[in-house]
Amino acid sequence: MNAPALFETQAVAALAGGDGDAVRAALAAAQAARAAKADALARAAGTRLYGSFHLGGQEFALDAACIREVVGMPERIVRLPLSPACMEGIFTLRGSAIPMINLARVFDPDAPAAGPDQRVAILEHEEVLVGLVFDATGEVLRVRPEQHSALAWREGAARVLSGALTLEQGARLVQLLDADALIRIDNVPQVRAQSAARDAERLRFLRRAQGRKALSFRAGGMAFAMAIDAVQEIIRVPALRSSVMLGKLCKGWFDLRGTAVGVVDLGALLQCAPAPDARADERRVMIVRAGGELLGLLVDAVDDIRAYFDSDVLAIPMLGTRRAAMFRGMLPDAERGDALFLDHAHLFSEAEVAEICAGHRRLYQHELDAAPGREGARHGRRQVYLAFTLDTGWATDIGQVREIVACDGALTRPPGMPDCVHGMMQLRQQMICVIDLRRMYGMPPREDLDATALAERRVLVLDHGTERYGVIVDRVDSILSLSDSQRRPSPALLRVNGPDDMRRDAGEVLEVPVDGGRDEVLTLFDKTRFLATLRGHLEGQAA
Repeated sequence: MNAPALFETQAVAALAGGDGDAVRAALAAAQAARAAKADALARAAGTRLYGSFHLGGQEFALDAACIREVVGMPERIVRLPLSPACMEGIFTLRGSAIPMINLARVFDPDAPAAGPDQRVAILEHEEVLVGLVFDATGEVLRVRPEQHSALAWREGAARVLSGALTLEQGARLVQLLDADALIRIDNVPQVRAQSAARDAERLRFLRRAQGRKALSFRAGGMAFAMAIDAVQEIIRVPALRSSVMLGKLCKGWFDLRGTAVGVVDLGALLQCAPAPDARADERRVMIVRAGGELLGLLVDAVDDIRAYFDSDVLAIPMLGTRRAAMFRGMLPDAERGDALFLDHAHLFSEAEVAEICAGHRRLYQHELDAAPGREGARHGRRQVYLAFTLDTGWATDIGQVREIVACDGALTRPPGMPDCVHGMMQLRQQMICVIDLRRMYGMPPREDLDATALAERRVLVLDHGTERYGVIVDRVDSILSLSDSQRRPSPALLRVNGPDDMRRDAGEVLEVPVDGGRDEVLTLFDKTRFLATLRGHLEGQAA
């Protein structure tokens, strides 16, 4: 029985006993109890819940409704170019790419970077997700309206604090963070919270959509990816000629089969610090087309080709900078590391980059056109090839290669397999049969497999209908764009080195122009003939 009802019962009993004073006292007590209860309910109705945490010896609080969860410091954090000092980078949490803000650096740009022992609070406000770095969790606070003090800011002032909470009769002061301001810090991307509906849509898409391919590479010590359709070819860094536009971005120009092509340092374009461990022999120039012009992108290294779906790219819209549109999102990969996905359609929106594209052709094209022998330059339909090495130079139509992976993963070799089967590799929940081409064609094993050579080995993943195979090659060299006139029947002399010579399954070669005015001959890998030979080995083993 509650207090008002108890006092009313006592009043009824006193009235029955004829005690007037007791009746009046009991009724007064019941009225006071009712007033106290109403006051308590009114005070409870105005209270709000906050979650507190500690940072640098100070206590802060956020509206509890905005705190989605608290997690430990993630192992992989991808630093985003052009981002402010307070942004540690981006990490993935259950399929979402979440920007991580170091709150200490919001208040002091010279504060230390986030440490492994710190925690991250996932702030969700207006369907936007942001991670906040702090030292330790606090408690859940129930705050009455009179304990809340608001702060007034002048127009245009940067603010992430909205007020303070005065607790314990003024002995404890907790600074209140403004969730709306935290999700709108300049140059910090806004990531929308994912819903179950998006996950269902993703599954439907994966069943219907055709897979795509992305080229992953490094520039300025960071990992990037770009749709492979945007890259015409990849070459080793040629001898660059001096240009009047030499500067931080432009490194010069070179002659690409009769076309003057300017070269841009991609790391400098994205404002990445130079990689201290970049090797000169791994540097490459990726040839891309910007509108009607060609441009060379200088990168630290080209790593591999990855298969992906559009829904795999985690959106990170959008940095508030003039080059924000260059970033399409992040391509996650637990095995090979996350990569920032560049949008090639917006990569060259800067006037300076456009001038490097068109300016070199205007300035230096006449030199190339006037060179002897240019009148007989070959033209025709062009095709993209992947060049690789297996003792000698080889190439394959890029459309035959699903992706390229490093040859350093764990392999399982079931008993009874032919010698040419190196093992079974698990690649994204699918088992792939990996073939050792040297054993299959009776080629001698390599004797110079030092640490560098082992690191260069790659597995080319080939699709053939519903079948999928991986073949081991010594290394992947480049991506080439060649005209049909450079594709010729294979000379008979290349196919007379015995029945187990790999070149007996090749019917064509490619002539690739190199420095010095000469052509390098690459044998064209024929996937259909290769699979026919492989089936012969497998059937022979079964027999």
